Amino acid sequence: MASIDKSKFQFVKRDDFASETIDAPSYSYWKSVMRQFFKKKSTVVMLGILITIILMSFIYPMFSKFDFNDVSKVNDFSLRYVHPNAQYWFGTDGNGKSLFDSVWFGARNSILIAVIATFLNVIIGLLVGAVWGISKTFDMIMMEIYNIISNIPSLLVVIVLTYSLGAGFWNMIFAMTVTGWIGIAYTIRIQIMRYRDLEYNLASRNLGTPTAKIVIKNIMPQLVSVIVTMASQLLPGFISYEAFLSYFGLGLPVTTPSLGRLISDYAQNVTVNAYLFWIPLTTLILVSLALFIVGQNLADASDPRTHR
Repeated sequence: MASIDKSKFQFVKRDDFASETIDAPSYSYWKSVMRQFFKKKSTVVMLGILITIILMSFIYPMFSKFDFNDVSKVNDFSLRYVHPNAQYWFGTDGNGKSLFDSVWFGARNSILIAVIATFLNVIIGLLVGAVWGISKTFDMIMMEIYNIISNIPSLLVVIVLTYSLGAGFWNMIFAMTVTGWIGIAYTIRIQIMRYRDLEYNLASRNLGTPTAKIVIKNIMPQLVSVIVTMASQLLPGFISYEAFLSYFGLGLPVTTPSLGRLISDYAQNVTVNAYLFWIPLTTLILVSLALFIVGQNLADASDPRTHR
């Protein structure tokens, strides 16, 4: 047997803590969410469109001296129906008003209504749904309320309330919030009932963990993708509601610009001076589509099952 050259070997010291070292790479949920989110090209494109529209809608009006109700230029025929050019990017209407300014002032109001209504509905839906999913007494009461409200078309409720309360910014938001939360609450209730009896939650309950803490700490983090999905559907839906109501004169006052109001005012220009109708409509379509696609992609990325 050949002899072993011990000079080629080196003894190492025993390390009792080496077995405790975790060799797996560290995992960050939100880093993984962002990585999945920006992996899709549609996210980058639609997010760019959405950011551009939002910046123009909220920053440009801060520096513009535009007055939507100013008709002092109506007698200046040189400013009436000017087609889009280098000076008036979106052209002017029959009153000589810049459509470029009108679109961004209107988009600001439409987006604000959608965001506030979505926020209120999601918060109310989460709170009610959390209690609904863990309380049997509350469940019996809410199921009766849900069966009644869910059989009434939500758009009909919004129309009746806006007509009864009158045109107004907060009146419209109130009308969108009265019943809009019920569907969210019902979805949260189902999800909580799905997770509440899993082994780790039963163990937490047996160890004396308060039910509220189990819902907040153990269950709600599992529902991030569900919540984002519902919000992504509500945002473009409420923008469409605003446009629909304003188109028929039931939304915002005639003195307040919105994308729906502009589409209504320029509906007669579908063929003649068509830019007055199609530019606000295109803006409405772009912001609704961008909100939906970005929201859906974020919901998909929020699902831990898509992470690798």
